Amino acid sequence: MFRRTIRWQHCKIIIATSLVWFLIDVILIMYYTDCSSSSCKPGGERPEPGVGGRVVELGAAKKSEKSGGFLEKLLPSGLLRYSATGPGENGIAVIIPDSKKDEMKDLFKVNQFNLMASNMIALNRTLKDHRIEGCKKKEYPHDLPTVSVIIVFHSEATSTLMRTIHSVINRSPHSSLKEIILVDDYSEKEHLGKKLERTVAELPTSTRVLRMPKRSGLIRARLTGADEALGDVLLFLDAHCEVTTGWMEPLLARIKEDRKAVVCPIIDVISDETFEYVPASDMTWGGFNWKLNFRWYPVAKRENARRHNDRTMPLRSPTMAGGLFAIEKKLLQRNRSL
Repeated sequence: MFRRTIRWQHCKIIIATSLVWFLIDVILIMYYTDCSSSSCKPGGERPEPGVGGRVVELGAAKKSEKSGGFLEKLLPSGLLRYSATGPGENGIAVIIPDSKKDEMKDLFKVNQFNLMASNMIALNRTLKDHRIEGCKKKEYPHDLPTVSVIIVFHSEATSTLMRTIHSVINRSPHSSLKEIILVDDYSEKEHLGKKLERTVAELPTSTRVLRMPKRSGLIRARLTGADEALGDVLLFLDAHCEVTTGWMEPLLARIKEDRKAVVCPIIDVISDETFEYVPASDMTWGGFNWKLNFRWYPVAKRENARRHNDRTMPLRSPTMAGGLFAIEKKLLQRNRSL
């Protein structure tokens, strides 16, 4: 009788141990094969026809009907997030605790994005390289034209503006990045005054602030920056975006090949709620529907055939979003004089 009891105890231990390892195996398999809307689905909300460079811009990320995978629904929120050294690193979403949600909502009204999350993220945060392997292996000429990066802002938050600047400096070839020009379209915020000028004066890349005498709008402010630019190429960016590794070289290489080209990068998305980096697709381009509304459509078969299905080659498109693009300065000046 005693031996039977011992044997039964051993059986229970073996069964319990087996069940534990079985559950661990199931969790690991589900984790590494789980698909979320941003990791398995090719595409995002606002991709831009381009030539391999990527810029991620602040905006409302498209919410998928399938907001998370099996484990994200089963386990507590945030448990399976990738480890990072700080909030927002590697483009991971910033989660605000419930105790600060009211303050977060109040700050959201200032710039229409989660300012609390933005202020928690480092100005030089890391971002993953989402380029396809073919783009990573491409080599570009060493004698690329010089570029002036022009950023227009109006009452922008310090954290998003400075993160834009730091990402440009940290991820651009120093031999091509001649300067950064900030054009203030008559901001009313105190932190964008002399304090901003003192801050950018200490940056390793020449950065200056131009002030519009009155509220003039985006186009006039851009043209003011273009007139003052010293680079061969003008590269316009929004004040709340971040550039990724290898973003500038393909843009400049395309202009070096064809001086009449106006080149746009792929525009990924930064969630306005969590500042998560949401990659977009490189297989869509902009167009208009019959109501003349700008929309994103799959790249036409004829264009893929022209590129021999090589996704590293630039797309030819008659349209662009207009927020982020590069153009040779002489070409812009010549077209303005017509």
